[in-house]
Amino acid sequence: MDALPTATAAVLDRDGLQALIEALAARGFRVCGPVVRDAAIVYDEISGVADLPAGWTDRQAPGRYRLERRADQALFGFAAVPQAWKRFLHPPVETLWRVRQGEDGMLFSSAVETAPRYAFLGVRACDLRAIAIQDRVFCADDCRDDAYERRRRDAFIVALNCSEAGDTCFCVSMGTGPRAEGAFDLALTELLDASRHEFLVEVGSAAGEELLAGLPRRTATEPDRAAAASVVARTAGRMGRSLETAGLQELLESNPEHPRWDEVAERCLACANCTMVCPTCFCITLEDHSDLSGGSAERVRLWDSCFTLDFSYIHGGSVRQTDKGRYRQWMTHKLATWFDQFGSSGCVGCGRCITWCPVGIDITEEAAAIRATPHIQGGDHG
Repeated sequence: MDALPTATAAVLDRDGLQALIEALAARGFRVCGPVVRDAAIVYDEISGVADLPAGWTDRQAPGRYRLERRADQALFGFAAVPQAWKRFLHPPVETLWRVRQGEDGMLFSSAVETAPRYAFLGVRACDLRAIAIQDRVFCADDCRDDAYERRRRDAFIVALNCSEAGDTCFCVSMGTGPRAEGAFDLALTELLDASRHEFLVEVGSAAGEELLAGLPRRTATEPDRAAAASVVARTAGRMGRSLETAGLQELLESNPEHPRWDEVAERCLACANCTMVCPTCFCITLEDHSDLSGGSAERVRLWDSCFTLDFSYIHGGSVRQTDKGRYRQWMTHKLATWFDQFGSSGCVGCGRCITWCPVGIDITEEAAAIRATPHIQGGDHG
């Protein structure tokens, strides 16, 4: 792999990383990063380096996740965490508006006129691409989501070039990592060996450059850049999964009755875990709540999933009544028809859907099985 590009770059030590977090907080950002909680590494608010999961890593496999101690004190030595950054930008529960009965009639108010200014620390390449995909969903002119756009516009992103690939990762196959590319303000690469623990920092925006200029740092050298490139190359070579993407859209669209859909349906619990942990899924439902007196009401938006029976309900019943139909809808949309809607795959290769499936269904394995015996028809439409 080529050396990192000669863009503006510097090197921070751990004190410099602490200064970065403090500088973001001083600018009014709510800083969020990885923390250890409930036997997992998750994203939550942090106040400093001490909150980060120093010396922790994860072991992931289909249907399995556990934390383990590392032999070093790496701060970012783990793979994709259970939750994605979308829980901040596209919250799982959000009140859209409220209405109350006033003396002169009904008074409406928006519940999302203000939103916190987030700074995300440690956005991996796959999740950075996922944010870009959700930007196309929620910021398009024909279906703009004002609340999402406001949170996204004000967010400061500190990306992360991955140093750890999990057993379920396949970002290399999807062209989404492990090197961060796209819209970020700063990007970190953790450089850790027997003689140092530092972070190469690359600038991706004017805001990032301005913030970096005020931090204790040193200028990055060519050996620093080479070391960072080596980290990314090593991670790219350790992917736990791969997915052949050539012709995949045509393959899935031309095999709606492949017997593999019946086989996976026998295992699928339709629990919706895969869609809940996916960083790009955006399906929602709406609920209207009112108080017992009838004096006020509110509309709430919640995450939903194409795996629920009610999601495709129209007058007369659900369009997709079987687990087969719902799994096929999800996988075909994610890997095929997403291109027709948004111009890219809906999968970024993070592997979360594999790790957090209770029965260990592997989307890469399912695609490979259909590719191995294509154009086999038969069965019902689920």
